[in-house]
Amino acid sequence: MNDDPHGGWPGQDPDPARRPQRPAGPPRRPAGGPPPGYGQRPGQGPQGPGQAPWQRQQSPQQPPPQHPRPQRPRVAPQQEPDLITHHEHNGTEQRYDEPYDDQQYVQETGEDGKPILTAAQRKKRKWRRVRRVLLALFCLFVVIPGIAFVITYFAVDVPSPQAVAATQGQAVTYYYADNTEMGKDVPKGGNRHILTPEQIPDIVKKAVIATEDASFETNSGFDVGGILRAVYNQVTAGKGGGSTISQQYIKVASGDDESSLSRKWTELAKSFKMNQTYEKKDIISAYLNIIYFGRGAYGIESAAQAFFGKPAGELNASEAALLAGLIQQPGRSENPKVATERWTVALNRMVENKFLSAADRANLQFPTPIEQADKQQAGVVNPFIRDKVKEELAANGITGDIYYTRGYKVHTTIDPKAQAAAEQAIADGMKGQNDENMLNALVAVDPKTGGVKAYYGGPSIVKGPNGQELKGRDWANTPQNPGSSMKPFDLTAYLKLGKGLNSTFDGSNNREIGGRKIRNAGPGSTCSQQCTVSEAMQRSANTVFYDMVYSVTKQGPVAQAAKEAGVKPAPDGTAELFTGDNNISLGGGQTVISPEDMAAAYATFAGDGQRRDKHFVVKVTNSQDETAYSAPEEANPAFSDDSGKSKQIAGNVTEALKGVVPFSKLKCPNGHECAGKTGTQQHTYRGGEPAWAKDANSQTWMVGYTPSISAAVWVGGDGDKALKGKNGKPIFGSTIAGPIWQKFLSLYLTGKPGERFDKVKMIGGDDTSTIPSTQTPPEDNEDTNETGTPPSGPSSGPSSRNEEEQPPSSHTPPTSSGNNEEENGNGNGNGPGRGGGRGGNG
Repeated sequence: MNDDPHGGWPGQDPDPARRPQRPAGPPRRPAGGPPPGYGQRPGQGPQGPGQAPWQRQQSPQQPPPQHPRPQRPRVAPQQEPDLITHHEHNGTEQRYDEPYDDQQYVQETGEDGKPILTAAQRKKRKWRRVRRVLLALFCLFVVIPGIAFVITYFAVDVPSPQAVAATQGQAVTYYYADNTEMGKDVPKGGNRHILTPEQIPDIVKKAVIATEDASFETNSGFDVGGILRAVYNQVTAGKGGGSTISQQYIKVASGDDESSLSRKWTELAKSFKMNQTYEKKDIISAYLNIIYFGRGAYGIESAAQAFFGKPAGELNASEAALLAGLIQQPGRSENPKVATERWTVALNRMVENKFLSAADRANLQFPTPIEQADKQQAGVVNPFIRDKVKEELAANGITGDIYYTRGYKVHTTIDPKAQAAAEQAIADGMKGQNDENMLNALVAVDPKTGGVKAYYGGPSIVKGPNGQELKGRDWANTPQNPGSSMKPFDLTAYLKLGKGLNSTFDGSNNREIGGRKIRNAGPGSTCSQQCTVSEAMQRSANTVFYDMVYSVTKQGPVAQAAKEAGVKPAPDGTAELFTGDNNISLGGGQTVISPEDMAAAYATFAGDGQRRDKHFVVKVTNSQDETAYSAPEEANPAFSDDSGKSKQIAGNVTEALKGVVPFSKLKCPNGHECAGKTGTQQHTYRGGEPAWAKDANSQTWMVGYTPSISAAVWVGGDGDKALKGKNGKPIFGSTIAGPIWQKFLSLYLTGKPGERFDKVKMIGGDDTSTIPSTQTPPEDNEDTNETGTPPSGPSSGPSSRNEEEQPPSSHTPPTSSGNNEEENGNGNGNGPGRGGGRGGNG
């Protein structure tokens, strides 16, 4: 408080002792006051005492005051003095005894008119922005999601295992292409029991926890680390998800597998709520009661019965590990390699999580699942067709875990007339054949759509060694050496180089090519030294096609031509197109292809070089008749980016194959043009076998087509087994497989309009009229083509037969030394359906 009575006057400092004295000089008017003389009338003296100082003037006669008031120093604009004690307390250096500088309050600006900030000011502004951004992010990713999660938590419910079980196990209805019902696929695990936690062995729970969710006992329904790993795997194209057991339960229970954020969000909320509502033992039990294990089994009780024929309470550690491992890949439970790998993974994780000791794990043996007879009763769909359909649907999103949950209706491509014709043709063709090792298969594909019209893989039930009924093997899906039916792919690779059917090769017998002696079967398969490619195809001359691949096309382009036509090698399919030696040229060695792949590939030739993916399903609808899947209708030029060029190549192949049919003593259906190729794989004779086995064959083929249907027929054995016909003689492509093929086409095409192939320009500039054809087939049309002249005994060189005449029983040893696969064509002989190393064709 200022006690000076004059302190209220503007001209007087309220605290003179604390203000610096202004330097001497002329007196200044108070800031903001009027100029001298303002408000004074002319001739008037000074104003009265009540007037403002600038309104009073002293008379010139008056003496100046004895104590003039000191003028108040000018203070900075908009700045009020602080108490000195404040600065002392704050530790600042501001002092009021320092002279005031007007310029220190002037803010410098840049060229853009904005203030130029000091480093301290810029740092302060930067951190202010960072704080605001962090606050916004915190609200966006923590506060708002937290509120939304709480709302979702109270809005959702967790279905019980009983409610989930009621939706599982629904039969799937199959329909033929004409919309008549084919049959139903009824799940084996439909009548299952919901087990209590006490009824499920601890070893089963531990096996599943170790394999599926190691943090199950501690997580709250979701695992943040697992989610981050899943995100990383998706970004890096890796494998593995981040779902916990609780999340998997919710996914199955809801039946919603949509890849959306909303679905995942709801799943997290339900998983969290489940863990807040139930004990861990109840959660793992609920999961085990609804999860799919394969073989149509939902729930651990059904799985135990389906795989091991025992209740779940009797499962041991090894069996529990196998079932736990199959949860990730239930659709491949019948694949021994996959099952063994998954069993190994489960056991290793049980050891890692201290659920099983390393010593106990070392003593466990793989638990072989029981065989199940898949009876094809009235009203039940063919099991081989069903398996192919399920495989196709699984690849398109309808996986095994939801297959029986939606009341699906599957509309297939199978033509009832074609299927009946296939089964009748097989039955008629096999009459009188008493070799118990002889098997068969037939597949027919529509070249215009890629749809499978008929599919026969053999009997679905076979007798075991003790007379028990066992599930049959699908031989239509089992790869075998294709023999001479591989030669059209040799020709395709040759035509792609711009070379034509009138090109010539030395087709004489016993030629040495690449250090290996190659021979034809006999006079009927031998050409002249100027043998055209067209005639070589009719006669199935081994020397020509071996030379063509070895010297001109090489092996890789042959394999590529087969893939372009529709052959699918592993891992996408079952075929193997081995290019490590020249055996691929004659369909021997390690090259193996299934009947369904051969039918699909030849369908590309019939379809003017347009490849259409082989498929069994037209569309799938659910119980509400909503479309769940529809097969794409796509056609792509197979052998060239240019459709016209691809058609020309396919047409040239067809032209070469047209003459093979009559040469093999087969006939086309009335009014229909047809083309095709036979094939034969020779058996590798082993010591101790009967003498007739020296000339026996193990695999025979007839693959051919009309413009509207392509069919592959295989008659052979399970691996390299010596087969003989009902007359005790060796079988050939033209003796059993050929007549079955002919009968099928005749039955199926009866009553259908006649058809002919489109004419195309010959590659190489030749006209179709210049292509020679064999006038008359030889009297004996059963021959054997040899890709090499193998020595007698096991591990002899590869051989192949065509349908002209039987080979001599004695063989000349090859002139080349060594026993490698290139020279002798030894396949591994270990895989299913593979010959014991003697590649061949016919």
